[in-house]
Formats: sequence, structure tokens, C-alpha cells
Amino acid sequence: MITGKNYVGNELSGQGTSTYKTFNPAENIDTEWELLEATGEEIDNAAKKASDAFLEYKNFSGTKKSEFLKAIANEIEALGDELIETYCKESGLPAGRAKGERGRTMGQLRAFATLLEEGSWVEATVDTAQPDREPLPKVDIRKMLVPLGPIAVFGSSNFPLAFSTAGGDTASALAAGCPVIVKSHPMHAATGELVASAIIKAAQATGMPDGVFSNLNSSGIEVGKKLVLHPAIKGVGFTGSIKGGMALYNLAQQRDEPIPVFAEMGSVNPVVVLPSALKENGSDWAQKYAGSITLGAGQFCTNPGLILGIEGEELNHFIKELGNSIEILDPTCMLHPNIHRNYEKGKEELSNQGGVDVVAEYSKETNPNFGKQKVLTIAGSNFLDNPKLHEEVFGPFSIVVRCTDEKELTAVIGRLKGQLTGTILGSASEFETFSRTIATLQSKVGRLIFNGVPTGVEVCPSMHHGGPFPATSDSRFTSVGTSAIKRWVRPVSFQNWPQDYLPEALKDDNPLKIMRILNGEHTNAEVS
Repeated sequence: MITGKNYVGNELSGQGTSTYKTFNPAENIDTEWELLEATGEEIDNAAKKASDAFLEYKNFSGTKKSEFLKAIANEIEALGDELIETYCKESGLPAGRAKGERGRTMGQLRAFATLLEEGSWVEATVDTAQPDREPLPKVDIRKMLVPLGPIAVFGSSNFPLAFSTAGGDTASALAAGCPVIVKSHPMHAATGELVASAIIKAAQATGMPDGVFSNLNSSGIEVGKKLVLHPAIKGVGFTGSIKGGMALYNLAQQRDEPIPVFAEMGSVNPVVVLPSALKENGSDWAQKYAGSITLGAGQFCTNPGLILGIEGEELNHFIKELGNSIEILDPTCMLHPNIHRNYEKGKEELSNQGGVDVVAEYSKETNPNFGKQKVLTIAGSNFLDNPKLHEEVFGPFSIVVRCTDEKELTAVIGRLKGQLTGTILGSASEFETFSRTIATLQSKVGRLIFNGVPTGVEVCPSMHHGGPFPATSDSRFTSVGTSAIKRWVRPVSFQNWPQDYLPEALKDDNPLKIMRILNGEHTNAEVS
């Protein structure tokens, strides 16, 4: 049952009087749910509860935290059809997408649970003392990762489940031992409340401290600002626009105690089409990329917004096939009228730039809030001269850049800002010829793809979903996969510490049986 209230720890709180409603973009009407704006007192109470909970929660065993994460996954599944129906009403996305995203959300939680049960993620390192070493004795030093403290997580507009209330940021922070306060996304706050209720139920069932999780509503930015500035908050997770991510980042640096902001922001995800791909599979790739550009109304952070190739008849044929393939696809509903409005604005701005030609544009009438796909093309020299064309348009939109040769192709890539992904279509035999191009692409992205599409992010330990600025605020970290836990921890060394008071991961007898670095050797052995 959706109440529209805020979860301040275990308490379902509704102190305020200001309300707002979410929107059903498919029907172009408000939803029936009325949400209460969180008050300043509720923010303070959530932060205090999180701080108090941290003192206990950070010391819980990996097994106990694992039970909590698995219970969250089970409770999300138990929400059943109500969660799917609410998701669809608030997002305009189909039920199949909702169920797939629910499965991914539960899978992420269970993956972190498995990581905690094994335990080696804490990177325990033990260097034993050498009192007889000359000319100076060596002291006993032991190091491991420990949690930062309460984390503020901002729900993402385009993933109401997998990147929101119980998404990757929340799952990884809870796994690290950090309580979480979610600032629910205003476009799908009812979905968020349902998921929050599942987290609270799981927390109570597994004996977690009150305040390990809170969920706060707000249609504006004030609640988010107050959270980031609150001294109890020790880190921030965000997925959204460059404007939003940088606003939070700058705010966090203005604090008396600056804190890290891990923001995933903008990306056009360049795709380099090498000659062999055009010659051997040009039509097939054109069809696949028509589908990738329009998938989910183009509302993926890995949407291929830029396709780069070398001038010639084969590239011309590819462009024509891409246009033909994309024009026949039916547009789909975008997440919200504001997102649709911004898409139309961005599409128009780039279409009116000098030297741009239209390859294809869906021109038939559609329902309100449906994103009409469009593909442009431009010469490499014009693209280099116009940084405006390098910007992301969030929606089913892409630009094909026609480069004169490998040198210009490399120059175009070199001029781009940081990206989440970069794709090479072609043959491995071309890697030597285009080695400079590929090396330049690698310097710009967090994930290199060969002969595939960038849409679709596998949740696994090897995934890196991040990239150089402005794709993310810190290219060293990922927001997808179990390595995402590293964002919410810091290393601490214990020097000459008594055995009885060392963390379990650092004790001589290695009671957790985890892999450690013991005097330079990777092992799960005890200290002899």
C-alpha cells in the first residue's frame, strides 16, 4: 500500500503539509499517488538515526549483512504485481522492462551478498614485525578497508529500480557497512516507497539497527541539498545529468568536511565503424544500431549517440541503411514530459547547427511524450569545429560523422570528452592499422566494446561502468558490479595492535578464512 509518506528509519513519517503527485507519461495524466515533501526535521532525524545505526552496523559480520541484502531481494520480489504496475504507471515503460529491471535489482543485491559471505573484498594486508631487522626494526602493520559512514543516494530517472531506491548505489553502500538515506526520484516516488517498504521489512526481520535505511521524498532540490550538506553524510551516489551531478559535487566540496560524490553523468558513447565492418556487415550493423539507438526511447546512459566512419561509398550505404531501418520503428513513450521536452529541444538545437544533414526522422503523429527518433550526419571537419555537436541528447538520437581518413577519425575521438563506452566495429586484423585510433578511444572511455552495441550493461565483477569526466566524477570507480563497493570505504592501518582487538580480517589465525596479502604473498594461511 502506498501512503505517500517518508521512511525515517523504520518510522513511516508524514510531518509536512506540502505535497506533489507523480505523472503517468503514457496516459499524459497525474497518477493517483500524493507524496509528502520531507521536512527539515525529518532530514535531521534520518541523518541522526543513520549516524547512530552506523556505530552498530559497521561492525556486523559479512554473513549478517549478507542476510540483510538477500532479505531485501526477497521482499522486493514479494511486492509482486503492485510494484510492476506502479513502475509502469510512473515511467511509461512496459511491464517486460519492469520485470527485467526488478530481476537485475534482486540480482545485484544477491551478488553483493555473495561477496560479503566470501569476505576477501576488504583487501586485508598483513606485514608482520621484524624486530631484528637492520638497521631499523620493522613494526607490525595491518591494513583493510572500512566503511565511510552514512551515504546519501539519489534515485535515477531512467531506472526506477536498478539505479534507484534499492539499486546499485544502495546495495553497494549497505554491503560496505554504510547506512543509506535515499532521496527518492520525484518521477517515480510511489515505486520508491514500495521498494523502501521492502528494505525496512527486511531490516526489521534480520535485526538491523533502526536508521540503517531511510527514504525521503521531494519534488525539488532542497531536500537533496540539505542531505549533501548535512555533517552526518559521508558520501553521495548519483546517476543523472551533468548539471545535476556537478551541482551536487560542487556542493559537497563547499562543506567544512568535503565528501566524495560518485556521479554518473553524460555520455555519447562513440562507435567507430572500421572499413571491414562497412564492407562485410554494413547492412546488419545498420539494423542493429537502429535498434540500439531507439531502445527504451534512447533513455540509456550507454545510448550510441555518435557513430564515426571514413568517407566512401560503403559509409554512404551504411548511413542510408541506418536511416531506412530507424524510420520504420515505432516511437515509444519517454519517462516524463520534462524529459521529452528537453529531448525535443536538444534535437532541434543540434539539427540547426551548420553543416548538418538529416539522415532520417520519424515524422508521423504520435501520442504525447513519445520520442521521435532522428539521425543526423556531418563531415568530420565541421564536427571538429563545433563543440556543441559533441554534447549528449538524451533520447533516440544519433549523429554519423564522416571522416576523411584515419588521421581525422583519431582527431575527432581525441576532441571528445570522457565517455562511459567506446565501440569498435570491424576485424581484429585492422587493429594494427588503426592502433592510434583505438588507443585514443581507450583514453576516453571506461569500457571498450568490440563488434557489439553499447546498450546493455552486464552486472558482474569484471564490469566497469564509469569513465573519464564528465561521464563520471571519478573514473577510478564503477557504479555497476561488485567493485562498486569500493566507493564507500577507506583504508585503515593498524600498527602493533593487540590481537584481541584487531578486526577479524586481520587476526593471525584468519578466522574468516579470506584471501589476504601476508608478507607480500596472496594466501588464506594463518600467520605462523
